[in-house]
Amino acid sequence: MNVELTKWPERNLGPTELLDVSSGEFLLGKSAAFRVALLIPMCGSAGLWAPSCIASAQVAVNELNRSSGIGGRQVQMIMIDSALEAQTPVEELVNALIEAGSIDAIVGMHISAIRQRLVKVVKSRVPYIYTPLYEGGECTPGVFTIGDTPPQQLGPAMSHLQNLYKLKNWALIGNDYVWPRASNSYAKTKLSEMGSNLVYEQYLPFGGGDLNREIEAISASGADAVLMSLVGQDAVDFNRLFGSYGLDKKMIRLSCAIEENALLASGADNLKRLFSSASYFAAINTPENAVFREKYYGFHGDRAPVLNSLGQSTYEGMQFLSSLVGDTKTDWRMRSFSDTNPIQYTSVRRASYSSNSSNGAPVYLARANGIVFDDIKIIT
Repeated sequence: MNVELTKWPERNLGPTELLDVSSGEFLLGKSAAFRVALLIPMCGSAGLWAPSCIASAQVAVNELNRSSGIGGRQVQMIMIDSALEAQTPVEELVNALIEAGSIDAIVGMHISAIRQRLVKVVKSRVPYIYTPLYEGGECTPGVFTIGDTPPQQLGPAMSHLQNLYKLKNWALIGNDYVWPRASNSYAKTKLSEMGSNLVYEQYLPFGGGDLNREIEAISASGADAVLMSLVGQDAVDFNRLFGSYGLDKKMIRLSCAIEENALLASGADNLKRLFSSASYFAAINTPENAVFREKYYGFHGDRAPVLNSLGQSTYEGMQFLSSLVGDTKTDWRMRSFSDTNPIQYTSVRRASYSSNSSNGAPVYLARANGIVFDDIKIIT
């Protein structure tokens, strides 16, 4: 399917106003502003992440525009639905916008299956900052990954819980795409190293599968730990059933993708003995996070979308993009980084970046207490 762009009447967008191209309206051609396509899922299983992602990115744009923008140009955000369930294939829409000169960069917070489709069309024509946790291994030129990977995030969490609970049998359940399968491949190697057994493994389509059947199978497997690689609403639905079956009495849960939005949606009674590993939680007690929370709630007010790792990642993605582009005296494609010369960017997580394979931040293991994470330990 080819995407046909139509001219949208010119007007000046406000500094943090979003143009939603999913509505069929587009800004064509070059602009005095630096236009960033914010790619986030706005429907389907992962749609619950959208409000926090938008709100965090707006804080970054406001902060950048109060300074010198990006490359000396004021920043405008163009919002694109990057859900698997989106009506228009995101790679076709992005390709059309790049060809029309309508975007200068991409900040993407979406699943890896979408990233794999996008890298085939972006082709270093604009910088592409990929912000969430992912499976690792992305080496496409022009794509910059700043999120956690399994060796950083999952391995230490499994080791910590193994030492704490002396776990013998693990069950793995996830959605059927690259991140859960690659993460679970890593997890199985880790289980072998720890001397633990794999007693159950299953992958489900987004929004599909009989979760009652899966819950019953896990209950019968003899597992005393469940590694969840379900995302968005699928993780919420699993948690609700897990709690209703009372399985928390005989097994713990670990996830690398459960964040504060999912806690709220799951319900306090369904979150007992649930752990999550990430390099950011809203409640981490660091000076950087205190400053970020003040900016976030100062900009959006007390009724702002809940802070979480996936949302916060769009703030860092915008900040990383600003540092990558710099003052435009040097083409961003020519920038070089190394362990001794990392890129310097504003990071709430105290993250560093030398390359896609050499980046990281302190990682925490958090235990749900009702609908909040407030028992948080640093594990790397």
